Amino acid sequence: MSAQTADHHSIIDAMTTNAARSTLPYQQAHRGTDFGTAFWFNDLVDTQGDTETIRQYLVTARALTRYDVAEVRLRPELSKSAMSANALALLAFEDGWIPLGDSGVAVMSAAPLHALARRKRWEWATDEITDGLAAKEQDVAGIGDEPVPAYVLGHDVGPDRTDLPQAVVVGTVVRDAADGPVWWNGTVPVGCVGAPVFVGIHLDGRRFRLVCLGVILPEDGSRHPVATFDRIRSAVRELPEPPSPPASDDPAPRSRRWWRRAG
Repeated sequence: MSAQTADHHSIIDAMTTNAARSTLPYQQAHRGTDFGTAFWFNDLVDTQGDTETIRQYLVTARALTRYDVAEVRLRPELSKSAMSANALALLAFEDGWIPLGDSGVAVMSAAPLHALARRKRWEWATDEITDGLAAKEQDVAGIGDEPVPAYVLGHDVGPDRTDLPQAVVVGTVVRDAADGPVWWNGTVPVGCVGAPVFVGIHLDGRRFRLVCLGVILPEDGSRHPVATFDRIRSAVRELPEPPSPPASDDPAPRSRRWWRRAG
């Protein structure tokens, strides 16, 4: 096995271990088109002692949020108890998303999804793109005109257009200029736009650090741009604080997080 092949396998394994439950496939309801992938992101706002202030969002490509009703597909592993359905219908879908300037990305507060699950008597069990996993400015600056292996974790569309399996798409990313945009080199299957893009930042020897570089956007010309997390993080932190989640009717003690992290 070549060193490059070993690196590919190691990075894909780390990605699926840490982020497999971060993605949600969705589509415009009652249509056979407009498929996309969204993913969970935890923005670490503040840390004081052993207390963290975290705001949680869904992230996707803005271009795939412009319709009224969406159908979000559910996978059994996204809940620690049985779900009452295999899909959620989200009404006023476009209204729930906040565009992040001209980045091509939109975010949605995760609070309504948690409230919806509680009404259905189940609870999300997800992986999230955390602040430590999301790329910082120095990570993005390391992308140059030499192609860097990169990986999209999204949901392809099966032949009957009802099966939306999770897929790892392998390609490369480059920057044409030091301060220019990041581009994806490779194909992007239908349904994978809006998904997270990962790279492995190599350390000494065979070690690497897994980084979520950003969001794969719709094709612009002949290539797909990648909206990078340094810009996404800055834009998210300029947003007003999302509404607090509704109080739970559950009399059992709750942790300081109002969602449950899978683990």
